[in-house]
Amino acid sequence: MASAARNCARLTVTASAVALLAAAGPALAQEAAPSQDATTVGDIIVTAQKREQSIQDVPIAVTALSAENLDALKIEGGAELMRAVPNVSFSKSNFSMYNFSIRGIGTKAVSAASDPAVAVSFNNSPLIRNRLFEQEYLDVNRVEVLRGPQGTLYGRNATGGVVNMIPNLPGPDFEAMLKAEAGNYSSMRGQMMVNLPVADTFWVRAAASLTKRDGFDYNSHTDRRVNDRDLWSTRLSAAWEPSDNFRANLAWEHFEEDDRRARTGKMLCTRDPGPTKVGNTVVTSKALRDRLSQGCLPGSLYSDAAYSAPNAASLAYMFVAGGISGGTDPVSGRYVNPIDFGVDPYEGVENPRNLREFSMSYDPVFRAKNDVVQLNVEFDLPNNLKFVSQTTYSKDDYYSSQDYARYLSNPIVNDMGSLIDVFGEPFEQDMTSGGLYYDPQLGRSNRMISADLSQSDNKQIYQEFRLASDWSNGVNFSVGANYLNFKTQDDYYVFNNIFTMIAEYWYNSDISRFGLFKADCDDTQWKECVYVDPTSLNDLDGDGHNYFRSLNKVKVESMAVFGEFYWDVSSDVRLTAGLRYTDDTKVTTPYPSELLLGADDKGEGAATGGYRRRGFSALPDVKQNWQAVTGRLVADWKPKLSFTDDTLIYASYARGYKGGGTNPPRMNINPVVVQYQPLESQFDPEYVNAFEIGSKNTLMDGGLRLNATAFYYDYKDYQVSQITDRISLNENFDARSWGLELETIFQPNRNFRVDANLGYLNTRLGDGSQSIDVMNRAQGNEDWVVVRPWLQVPSNCIAPREHVEAILNSWLPENFGVQALSALCGGSVRTGTFDPNFSPEYGPIPLYMLYGFTYDYRTAPNGGRGFYADISGNELPNSPNWTANIGMQYSWFPASFEVTLRLDHYFQSSSYARVYNTEYDRLKAWDNTNVSLGIYSDDGLAIQAYVKNVFDKSPLTDAFTNSDDTGLPANVFTLDPRLYAISVSKKF
Repeated sequence: MASAARNCARLTVTASAVALLAAAGPALAQEAAPSQDATTVGDIIVTAQKREQSIQDVPIAVTALSAENLDALKIEGGAELMRAVPNVSFSKSNFSMYNFSIRGIGTKAVSAASDPAVAVSFNNSPLIRNRLFEQEYLDVNRVEVLRGPQGTLYGRNATGGVVNMIPNLPGPDFEAMLKAEAGNYSSMRGQMMVNLPVADTFWVRAAASLTKRDGFDYNSHTDRRVNDRDLWSTRLSAAWEPSDNFRANLAWEHFEEDDRRARTGKMLCTRDPGPTKVGNTVVTSKALRDRLSQGCLPGSLYSDAAYSAPNAASLAYMFVAGGISGGTDPVSGRYVNPIDFGVDPYEGVENPRNLREFSMSYDPVFRAKNDVVQLNVEFDLPNNLKFVSQTTYSKDDYYSSQDYARYLSNPIVNDMGSLIDVFGEPFEQDMTSGGLYYDPQLGRSNRMISADLSQSDNKQIYQEFRLASDWSNGVNFSVGANYLNFKTQDDYYVFNNIFTMIAEYWYNSDISRFGLFKADCDDTQWKECVYVDPTSLNDLDGDGHNYFRSLNKVKVESMAVFGEFYWDVSSDVRLTAGLRYTDDTKVTTPYPSELLLGADDKGEGAATGGYRRRGFSALPDVKQNWQAVTGRLVADWKPKLSFTDDTLIYASYARGYKGGGTNPPRMNINPVVVQYQPLESQFDPEYVNAFEIGSKNTLMDGGLRLNATAFYYDYKDYQVSQITDRISLNENFDARSWGLELETIFQPNRNFRVDANLGYLNTRLGDGSQSIDVMNRAQGNEDWVVVRPWLQVPSNCIAPREHVEAILNSWLPENFGVQALSALCGGSVRTGTFDPNFSPEYGPIPLYMLYGFTYDYRTAPNGGRGFYADISGNELPNSPNWTANIGMQYSWFPASFEVTLRLDHYFQSSSYARVYNTEYDRLKAWDNTNVSLGIYSDDGLAIQAYVKNVFDKSPLTDAFTNSDDTGLPANVFTLDPRLYAISVSKKF
C-alpha cells in the first residue's frame, strides 16, 4: 500500500479554475512536506520573507510548487509557470529576453538598458539575465512565485513580483535518482542525482539533465525540421556544518544549449499595396503607389490576409538597388540592371497558414550558456540572532540567429555575366554572373535573403548580508544590505544581401569584384565609401556598414540597505513594517548604428550623411542615478472562527521601484545631410503603490484550502517599447489596475483531489496617455498621408495631402515624383527637402521649383512622425482579464502501488499585444489541456506517461511589430505543439 506521505507528495497543485467567485487569492501552497492524513492538504515551508515559514502564515500572495508538484503538472521550466499561478502570463520576446507578467506588470521594454519587472532569483539571489525561458528545472526543492511588489526584502526590479527557484542542497543522508524519458519528435530526456555524505559534517550533491528533441517546425525550403532542442544542465554543490552554530554551502550550476531553436515564430503581414486614390487624385503609377505603402496594414493577425508578405517594392533599399547601373545584353540589346527597378521580391509569395511551417532561406542557430556560483554562510549568534551571507556570481552568454523575414523571396537577381558596357566591352561590374549575388555573411543567392543575429554577454556579482532575530518576546527584525554589479553588452544585427549590394556597388568603386573584398578603402580617393565586412556570419568582425548593428553596453551598480520589523501586538495580531533605500547607478555607452553610412577622404558622406567608412565609435557615456525609498506595511490577524480550522486575514501596502534607462542612439548622421526629429534619449523609472487584502483558510479538518486576495495598483511611468527609427524607443505611461485571485485545493478523501485557481485583472492606462502608433500614423485624418522616406531616414512620416496630390498630378517623370514624395519626410536639400542651411552647391532642385510649393516637414504634427493616438483607459499589454486553471486527479492503491490519473486545463482570456488596443493588437482567448498517468511503487520505481497540449493548439501568445523600413510585419509567438512521452525513474 502506498504511504500517505508519498500520496501527498505526488498530488499536485495546478491552477486554473472554471469561473468561481469574484474573489481571488493569494497564491496557494503546494505540499513539499507530507501530511499525516491522506485526506489532509499538506503544508509547504517557504522563504518568501527570507525566513522559513508555513505558506499559510505568510501575509503575501505567494504560490509555491514543490518538485513533485512541478513533475505532476509537467511544468518543466519557467515559461510554464503561468499554468499554476493566477494572473500570470508569459511569452518569449523578440530579442534575447522574455516577458513574464504578473498582474499585468511585466517587461514590455526591450532596450538593453531596461530591467525586468519580475525579479528572477536563484535561491534568493536575483539574476538580472537568466535562462528562465530556455532552461528546464533540475533537482528543484520548490519554486516560489511572489505576486506584487516586494519593496523591502527583494527591492529593485520586483515591481511585478518575484520568481524564486530553490534548489535541493546536500544533506546528511544518501539518496540518488535516475530518470529516462522518450517521446514524440524523437524526444530523449534524462536526469540523475546523487547525494553523498562524505563525512558527518560534510556532504556533496550532483545533479544533471539532458534534453534532445527534433524540431517542432518545418522549413520547406531547406527540407529540415527546425526549432529543435539540444540542451543540458549540471549542478554541483557541497554543504558543511561543523557545528550547530555554523552552516555553509557552495553551489555551481551550469546550463548550455546548442541547437536550431527559433527565437521568434512566424512573421505575419496584411499586405499594403498602397492607395489607389489620394484625395481626388487617382494613383496610376505603381512606383508612386509603392512610396505611399507601409508594407503591411494593421489588420487582424487572425485573418487569412495576415498570411501575406510585405509589399517589399515599397522599401527604400529596394528602390535604391533598382537604380544600380547595369550593362547591355549584346543579343537583345536590352539594358540590364542587377535588380530590376520597382521589383517586389515578395510579389505573389504565399505564407503557409500553419504557424509551424515556414519557407525560408536560413535555418535558426541558437546557443546559450549560463553559469551561476553561489556561496551561502549562516552563523547562529548569541541572543537568538542569525547572520546570513549570500555571494553569487553569474555569467550568461547568448547567441541566436535566424531568417529575418521567414519568407522566401522570388528570384530577383539578373545574370550580368555576358553584358557589355557603352563601349562594347565586357561589363566590368560582373557582380551577378550566373544570376547569383555573393554576400560575405549570407552566401550566394538569386533571391533577396536576410538574417538577424541577437547576442549578449553578461556578468553579475551580487552580495547580501542579513541579520535576523528569533526572539520570544513578540518583537523581531530582519535587517541587511546588498550590492549588485552587472555588466552587459548586447548586439543586434540585421543582414540583407541587398544592403551589401548597395554598399558595394552604389557607393564603392574600389572594392574588387567576385567576392574579393579589400580590407579598407583608399583614403586618397574622393569617392564616398561604405565598408563591406568580408567575414562570415560565424566569425563576424562586426565593423561593416553593409548591415545594421545595434551595439549597447550597460553597467549597473546598485547598493541597498533594508530592514523589516515584526511586532506581535497580541497572540493573533501581527504588524510588519519594512523600509528599503536603494541607490542605483546605470552607465550606458551609446554606439550609434552605421547602416549604409560612409565617408570620403574628407570624413563626410555627401550622399550617405556618414562620418566614417568602417567600424563604430562610442558617444560619451550616459550616467544615470536614482535613489528610491520603498517598503511595505502589513497587518495580519489569525482569528479563531467556528467554520475554519485555521485562518489568516491580512491587509498590506507596498511600494515598488524599477530603474529607468537610456534609449539606444540612432544613426551617426550628419544633420546637414539628413535631419531627424528628436526623440527622448532617456526613459524614467517605474514606481507602484500597491494595496492588498487577503485571506488564507484551511477548512474541513485540513481537507480544503481556500485562499483569496484582492489588490489595487497605482502605477507611475510603466515602461513600454516600440521600434522607432530602428531603435527600441521606450515610453512611460501611468496606469492603475485592480484584481482578484482565488486558489483552492480540495481533497475529500485519499483518492480524489481538485486544485484550482482563478484570476481576474482590470488594467487601465492613465488619463492623458498618448503615443504615436507606427501602424496608424495619420489616425484617420484624411488631410494627411503616410509617405515612405528616403534610404537614410528609417521611419515613415505623414505629409499634407495637398502636397502629395501636387506631386501625383505633376507632368514630371515618375522618378522625380518618387524622390519628391520621399523628400516630404525630411532628409536634406540633396533630396529636395527643406534645409535651413541650404547651400546651392549641393543641388538638386528644391521642391518649390519643381512642384510649386515649399514645405518644412518640421511643421507637421510631431515633426511628421504622426498624430498621437489617445490611449487613455486602454488595457495594459499582455493583461488578460481572466486566467483560470483546474486540475483533477484520481488515485487507486492496488497492492504496493499507487496509480494516479490527472487532468489539467488552463484558460486565458483575450488581451492585447500593444497599448493601442486595436484589432491588430488583439490576442484571442486560448486554452490548453494536459493529461498524465503515473504508476508509483513503494520501492521508488515510477512509470509516467503524459500528453501536453492534448488538442495541439497554436494560439498567439504575443506579437512584436517590426520597423517601418522592413514594412511593419509582426513577429508572433505560440506554444509548443502536442507533446507526449513515457518515462521511467528510480529513487534510491
